[in-house]
Amino acid sequence: MKKADVFEFYRRLAEANPHPETELESGNPFQLLVAVVLSAQATDAGVNKATRRLFESVKTPEQMVALGEDRLKQHIKTIGLFNTKAKNVIALSEALVATHGSEVPADRDALEALPGVGRKTANVVMNVAFGAETFAVDTHIFRVGNRTGLAKGKTPLAVETRLDKATPQPFRLHAHHWLILHGRYVCKARTPECWRCIVADLCAFKPKTPPPSTNARKAAAEPE
Repeated sequence: MKKADVFEFYRRLAEANPHPETELESGNPFQLLVAVVLSAQATDAGVNKATRRLFESVKTPEQMVALGEDRLKQHIKTIGLFNTKAKNVIALSEALVATHGSEVPADRDALEALPGVGRKTANVVMNVAFGAETFAVDTHIFRVGNRTGLAKGKTPLAVETRLDKATPQPFRLHAHHWLILHGRYVCKARTPECWRCIVADLCAFKPKTPPPSTNARKAAAEPE
């Protein structure tokens, strides 16, 4: 995608949604970190449903450690891989208390050293909690980057690197949110909704998906 088209691509997404935010609910950087760890292979809506009551009483790493793994499992048992995730959340909470003064570090390497935290999770936390210009490449961004031609790559890291290189100011801070939301609600995996896409003319994907029948439009409105 040409530089001018990249700028226009982001400009349109920004105009449509000037202040994008994560759909994960949290009250502080620690809760955000926990929510992002829990969101792996799960929907944001599902994580929010599981964490609303949890986060009413657990706001710090010490409180999470005191809750314990078994009781944490009861809160998050509706989330996929909850046994492994519970173990990781308790372990990362213990690490934050022991190594970081109970504070979430604003450093990618330090975040990735925590149990259950990979590069994508670290990038989300750095961006949302600390305002870093990072690109957290999930399945949606990986798909949108490759499908549109905005940032092609065979691995999430390759797409992240290309996005970092191609994304201009003033779009860098919110870029990954725009791309995630676009992939979740418009540029869907099974059937991209090209007929209502505001950047369709800039996109390399062909052939463009035609409008569905009237009866199918309601179903198409759901996120993937």
